[in-house]
Amino acid sequence: MLKLLKYLKWIDYLVIAAIVGFVVLQVWLDLTLPEYSEAMINEIVGENIVMSSVLKNGGFMLACAFGSLASAIVVGFLVANLASRLSYNLRVKVYSKIQDFSLAEINKFSTASLINRTTNDIMNVQFFIALGLQALIKAPIMAVWAITKIVDSSWQWTVSTAVVIVSLVLMVTIVVLIALPKFKKVQKLTDDINRVTRENLTGIRVIRASNAEEYQNAKFGKYNQILTKTNLFAGRVMAIMSPFMNLLMSGLSLAIYWIGAYIVTPLTVGSMSKFMSFSMQIIMAFMLLIMIFIMMPRALVSARRINEVLDTKDSIIPGCYKDENFDGKTSVVFENVSFKYPEADEYVLHNISFEAKQGQTIAFIGSTGSGKSTLINLIPRLYDATEGNVYLDGVNVKDYDFETLNKKIGYVPQRGVLFKGTVRSNVNFGDNNADEEGLKSAISVAQASNFVSRMGKGLDSPIAQGGTNVSGGQKQRLSIARAIARKPEIFIFDDSFSALDFKTDRKLRTALKKHTDNATKFIVAQRIGTIKDADKIIVLDNGNMVGMGTHDELIHNCPVYQEIALSQLSQEEL
Repeated sequence: MLKLLKYLKWIDYLVIAAIVGFVVLQVWLDLTLPEYSEAMINEIVGENIVMSSVLKNGGFMLACAFGSLASAIVVGFLVANLASRLSYNLRVKVYSKIQDFSLAEINKFSTASLINRTTNDIMNVQFFIALGLQALIKAPIMAVWAITKIVDSSWQWTVSTAVVIVSLVLMVTIVVLIALPKFKKVQKLTDDINRVTRENLTGIRVIRASNAEEYQNAKFGKYNQILTKTNLFAGRVMAIMSPFMNLLMSGLSLAIYWIGAYIVTPLTVGSMSKFMSFSMQIIMAFMLLIMIFIMMPRALVSARRINEVLDTKDSIIPGCYKDENFDGKTSVVFENVSFKYPEADEYVLHNISFEAKQGQTIAFIGSTGSGKSTLINLIPRLYDATEGNVYLDGVNVKDYDFETLNKKIGYVPQRGVLFKGTVRSNVNFGDNNADEEGLKSAISVAQASNFVSRMGKGLDSPIAQGGTNVSGGQKQRLSIARAIARKPEIFIFDDSFSALDFKTDRKLRTALKKHTDNATKFIVAQRIGTIKDADKIIVLDNGNMVGMGTHDELIHNCPVYQEIALSQLSQEEL
């Protein structure tokens, strides 16, 4: 929890200092009030009542009460603002950190867990700061101060108070040790609930088409039941503290009365009232401590999970090289590249070497799982090569600044991704800053003009979250238009034509060749027709490069390519 304080700004530390100051003032006023109460009571029950003295002490009591109220309001306001600012800073830090994660880090945490850590865990920390920080500061000060007042009066009261404190510490320690592992489990189970819910919403059409509603309900019910049982166990353990505290507090009150009546030298009514007020302050301090210990385990678990994200070292570190000569002429060289996924034992790519010159189209084909997508993901550094190097214009991609590298690349993933907004905001995504003509040209090249014009508002037509209001082929074409609008030096199409019919595929590739003649293009495809005209076709099989050349060359000297081609085309078409 303390590690999170480093994400506060300097002004927040001034706010904390102000909170401590006002809390000390509030405690001083609360503990001063019994002194005036004692004097006033003694005056009232005395034989000669001096009304001016009664009014004077009563006035001081009112001043202390209103001063304490004002301090409490100021502290509540400052703490609420501090908690909100810390929560804001943490959300920014966690979100920014996740933005810098490579696929390896994202897969390590899982998407559902990262969403939960960005929302639910930060809310738990905010809730603890908002309600617990004031108590965390006030309770020790109040307890120590009040105990000091009692210590000065009677060692018997000191012993009875010490017994209560020791019993409380032992009880709280036992409860926290039992409950803390359960709260850790609760957060992990909450991740599972989020994951199952997200899967259900994402795959709702498949679920309904498969009549799998009952299966999904049972799957959700299983995790929900485990989460409920874990929450109940943790809640019951924490609930033990309340009756135990009531027992201790009642016992302490009884001890104070009994000791005051029979053991300590006879006291005045005012003195007994003062001591009882001090004992109630101690009780209130303990009650505040209970509230802290009830909230703290969950907050500690959440803080630890947030720190796990923030303390994660990025596996892909940006370089410092910035290419100022952005001329659209880029060559790409793979030199003895091998790759295996983090924590995996086997390599998925083995000793791949080839060169793509400026303006060439390089295609990759092979069976499912042969490593095609993994290979091209090494260019934009979604992963880094385990062995060997990838060069852009003679510079290792690991040496490039991320912004410079990303500006060179127009990447279209295997699954088209659209964001909530409009056609314009999706095609002109990020920092493209393309003009109206540039956007229309990109959409035209991507063969998306017809359906965009039919959407009603043209470029300003709405796009739903995830592109659910457009078809798979339309989603792919808008994703391709987005890459074209960037005017990059390198295009990467990761099976980005799979949802297109053959006619649209051919027209798109023809227009793309004319529009991006100087750019280097990498195409992953399953259809021979998509890559027949490529300058160089690389055939992969189980992570090995088993062929490289043009279509005519491979059809004669590469058995794997022949097998793929014959499964799609007739002898006459070949």
